[in-house]
Amino acid sequence: MPELQKLDARVAELAERYRPLAVGILKEAIRIPADAVDLAPDEGGDPRAGLSNHEGARLQFLRDTIIDVEAVRHADDVWFDDFGNLVWVARDPFDGVPPEHQRIIYFDGHSDTVQALRAQWRDKLGGAVDPYDGLVDSALLSHDAVRAQLGYVPADDEWSHLVFGRGSADQLAGVVAEIVATKILLELVDEGSLRGCIVRAYATVAEEDNDGGGPRHVMHHVLPGAGPELIPDVVVLTEGTGDAVKGALGIYRGQRGRMQIEVTVIGRSCHGSMPFEGLNPLEHGGAILAEAARRHADGDGFAEHPFLGRGTRTASWAELDSPSDCAVPDRFTFRFDRRLTVGETAEQARADIEALDAVAAARAAGLTVTVDVPRYQQATWRSCPVDNAQIYPGWITPDTHPAIEAAVDAYRRVVTPHVHEPAGGATAGALRSEPRVDKWIFSTDGVGYPVALGDTSIDVPVDKGWVESGAVRHPAMFGIGAGIEQNTHRIGECVDARELQHAIAVLARFPRAFVEHTRPASER
Repeated sequence: MPELQKLDARVAELAERYRPLAVGILKEAIRIPADAVDLAPDEGGDPRAGLSNHEGARLQFLRDTIIDVEAVRHADDVWFDDFGNLVWVARDPFDGVPPEHQRIIYFDGHSDTVQALRAQWRDKLGGAVDPYDGLVDSALLSHDAVRAQLGYVPADDEWSHLVFGRGSADQLAGVVAEIVATKILLELVDEGSLRGCIVRAYATVAEEDNDGGGPRHVMHHVLPGAGPELIPDVVVLTEGTGDAVKGALGIYRGQRGRMQIEVTVIGRSCHGSMPFEGLNPLEHGGAILAEAARRHADGDGFAEHPFLGRGTRTASWAELDSPSDCAVPDRFTFRFDRRLTVGETAEQARADIEALDAVAAARAAGLTVTVDVPRYQQATWRSCPVDNAQIYPGWITPDTHPAIEAAVDAYRRVVTPHVHEPAGGATAGALRSEPRVDKWIFSTDGVGYPVALGDTSIDVPVDKGWVESGAVRHPAMFGIGAGIEQNTHRIGECVDARELQHAIAVLARFPRAFVEHTRPASER
């Protein structure tokens, strides 16, 4: 059997063999916050355990697991960086290729989750499923109740494959896939799995609160002045790439950017019985929200891109300062979540809100209205200071880039032969035998990798094939990960272990495929 075909078979075999291992690691990673969320702080508790900037216990478990399952050669090959990201390296030190000539491949997945909403899980799912402990009582499990909460779940007779819990689909399964894939890569070194490349894997922190914070630290504090052995040729994002309609486990090569726009309306408070004595920021702010919603519905001021789609805007958060419910409030602050497609800029998106008629009307009435981009300033779990504008750039990797071609090739080698679609083909969110190249609807850690075109702090060799997108450049990026986008952040969140198995296989086969696809044509 030719070398590459043998590697295909071995990767697929080990991905299947280690599926129970992956499921076990995932279940424990999901469960860990339960040890702290119900305890008082003076008893070692943390009600925010597992969330952004509170990932420490989970990451310590993952570090120990990486060593225990031999996903690194030596314990020194896994560590925490200054930001708090968990980093580990897999390479073949005996392949004879100097580090500066190796292809540098990053695996990236975030380790934090959103709030569990534990009481709502118990209420809506009848006590059958817990966001930390997963399925706790199958006798109480109502398939209809779960289906009412999620975008897609498989047929009833396939539910034994589901792993429930907060973070299962977003995105602890991706981090676990990285761990098991690097284990497989090291086991198959003699079959050429890592020939000509180095894999640097990351479990990043604070992505849910501050998209791309982990990789942004790498780009601005690790790579400036670094040699080519640290600079990525390609980043593989392990965020879930399933769609409830289009199918599971896509290969995603882009996403829209996003930003937060904060509007503060300051009026004059007074007793509610004499509103003419005050200036009501809630009423004027409500008018701003209504006009913004109307303009969004009409498509006024939003660009459309043939691949990434249209920019969007929605009101996402609000805070009211008022003496009581029988008073004119003093201040109303709210935010818009603005998704930026190609051709849109953060400056123009902010200016669009500034230019609303309702903003002008509020100012004319004597209220103060400010329209700003808020800054994220919460320190990480390792006490690393953070201060960045909440603007997160979108990105696209061309479908002709060797990274995308190699991803498609890897999928066809280790997934396609092992997915048997029913007569008539797979439907809804099921696995497809053929790779599906598409894009994310939501945001990922990918927003942390672009740097301004004028930023010369990172010396990127031309042969690394970085991509220019408008005013930024970035390493080639794509995503493949277990999890359906429409199931994330929802009550009953779950992931299919079969997706996890095949995501592991692609991650373990991609490095050598990428090396082959970036070799000169004369050498292939």
